[in-house]
Amino acid sequence: MMMNRGGSGEHNVISVLLVDDIPETRENIKKLLAFEDQEFRVVGSVGTGREAIKSALEFHPDIIIMDINMPDMDGIQATNEITKLVPSSAVIMMSVQTDADYLKKAMQAGARYFLSKPVAPDELYGTIREVYKNHAPFRMQAQAMTMPVDAPVRKAAAITEEGTRAGHVIVVYSPQGGAGVTTIATNLASGLMKKNIKVLLIDADVQFGDVGVFLKLQSQSTLVDLIPKVEDLDTDFFDSVVSTHESGLKVLLGPTRPEFAEEVESSPTAISRIIEKIASGYDFIVVDTSRRVDELLLSLTDIADKVVLVSTPTLSGVKNVKFVLDLFDKMSYAPDKTIFVLNRVEDDRNRNRVTIASDAIERHLKRKIEAKIPDNEPVILSAVNRGVPVVANQRDRMKPPIKELMDLSDYVFNKLMAANTDDEEGKSPQNSQKKSGIGLRLGKG
Repeated sequence: MMMNRGGSGEHNVISVLLVDDIPETRENIKKLLAFEDQEFRVVGSVGTGREAIKSALEFHPDIIIMDINMPDMDGIQATNEITKLVPSSAVIMMSVQTDADYLKKAMQAGARYFLSKPVAPDELYGTIREVYKNHAPFRMQAQAMTMPVDAPVRKAAAITEEGTRAGHVIVVYSPQGGAGVTTIATNLASGLMKKNIKVLLIDADVQFGDVGVFLKLQSQSTLVDLIPKVEDLDTDFFDSVVSTHESGLKVLLGPTRPEFAEEVESSPTAISRIIEKIASGYDFIVVDTSRRVDELLLSLTDIADKVVLVSTPTLSGVKNVKFVLDLFDKMSYAPDKTIFVLNRVEDDRNRNRVTIASDAIERHLKRKIEAKIPDNEPVILSAVNRGVPVVANQRDRMKPPIKELMDLSDYVFNKLMAANTDDEEGKSPQNSQKKSGIGLRLGKG
């Protein structure tokens, strides 16, 4: 086995790991790449799937060219593991087997492209360049997760070593349709991902959830599969239902069709009970919700550490937010449990008459706007079309609304980590069990 430490950070050279059980095949590909040595650098050459995983963890190559049929562990199994463990690496599967079943299994495992053997030099070069370019958002996400962390994060990592994580629950909600709740939720979850921090995103909009669309995730297993097993839910079964996005984010998808929502709605506290059972396995659990105020929503806000309340700067949006804030007050939620986010904010100089100025909204609601997310539809749609969070879609982290979404994630992260430290020093948590039914909660029953 040959190893040569090299990364893509030097002169934009694309680092490549070769995986094939036939040494001659690896050597031939290496020679082809050597003709373009200013652009490609082979950093490893191994012959089994297990060696591929080990090398990927050690060298974090930009591209892994992977054979399918190998001893010990085949390429599909290895790709599945590497996609989870090293999301910065993109796998190109290469095999003499070209039937549709192999292609489907390779794509499901996380491969980014499939090449048939033997491959022509120009096709090899072009494929590597294209896959490298398209995988850029996931490399940036992985780099962000390995950045130096401060004391609260190190403290969370120490908790992890003991087997229990913080389990902070963040519910993202808006009483206004089209306010951008799923955009906020997916990017908040992505922004919370850091080294040694485990994040779960749950789509609890059980009729028309869009998390799977935003992240281009499809799964035969969804939230519906967990409902009958709530009382005796075990970790292994839960993990089998959860999907993994290419960025490494864990996602629990909602029902695939609106009519399946009834199975969840018939047991409105089921999602909150599932969260309570699995919370210790995650540092942050972000929950995307529908606009309805019902027992399902309130069972989630009851157990939430923070409720991110989203509105647009419109009359109807502000009106509905006022109703929700009044409801939370009657339910004895602490004021700092809610984080108010104003989405699709226009520059005051270009603001049209339909929207309301931020300072006027704060005066009317008598509360501060913690985050203002600028309106930039092209950037949002570009990310959705690629199936990646906005915060991971471009290199320029200062570009709106990327900067503001990252700032929101950092704000929530620091707030909850600080609260976690306070709780460990003897402060009791604010959440308590509520009465069942909205009327009873408000003292009407």
